Amino acid sequence: MRFSVLASGSSGNAIYIENEEHNFLVDAGLSGKKLESLFANIDRSMKKLDGIFVTHEHGDHIKGLGVVARKYGVPIYANEKTWQAMDGLIGKVPLEQRFQFDMETVQSFGQLDVESFAVSHDSADPMFYTFHQNGRKLVIITDTGYVSDRMKGIIRGADSYVFESNHDVSMLQMGPYPWSVKRRILSDVGHVSNEDAAVAISEVVDLKETKIYLSHLSKDNNMKDLARMSVSQTLQSCGVIAGEYVHLYDTDPDRPTELVTV
Repeated sequence: MRFSVLASGSSGNAIYIENEEHNFLVDAGLSGKKLESLFANIDRSMKKLDGIFVTHEHGDHIKGLGVVARKYGVPIYANEKTWQAMDGLIGKVPLEQRFQFDMETVQSFGQLDVESFAVSHDSADPMFYTFHQNGRKLVIITDTGYVSDRMKGIIRGADSYVFESNHDVSMLQMGPYPWSVKRRILSDVGHVSNEDAAVAISEVVDLKETKIYLSHLSKDNNMKDLARMSVSQTLQSCGVIAGEYVHLYDTDPDRPTELVTV
């Protein structure tokens, strides 16, 4: 199993996952043209997509969903409330391409098991996914105001994580956003800060080689170096030394990571 974070942030989100049998996308939050360009950057074709798993209906996660679905005939997977929330946002998707993926369930695609789990975000019924194959585990978790004990139980012990590290609290508090927006981001249905992400990571990683891709960084309230330093320092204070067996990596709003083997 391999993956690439094609794009991550408020300007658009899309993560590519493949194995020997299938090619999937988690979210399609950029234009169809931009997604095609990102696929070309990792030497892959959208024509071979076997499905798109939707996390929630915010525009930075579904902007290109309808266009991609219609152009390539790709099956779309989302829970019932998310399908309802997307009505009118993505145009018409043929019935034969609309699939329901219920919360807290597992669907199998050959050797690949995909597990959905609830997160806390200000959308209809947000959920993210873990991918399991041959004892290896990839977790994608962004767009959550906090990481609950239930979430931690589901995501614990993965080999690779795409983990939200959205903002530095001080930068957010001192920044230009209206207080209503700051309050939303800081709330339990907003986004996870660098420090909170690190504490959660320290509680779910096992004593094994683990790759952490810090994602959904705010352009206005965070910086790559700051996020990595903050997470590293907090991990160390929690007894986890980044670089010993936990390895931190950057993601970019619109430039894909290299394909990574889980």
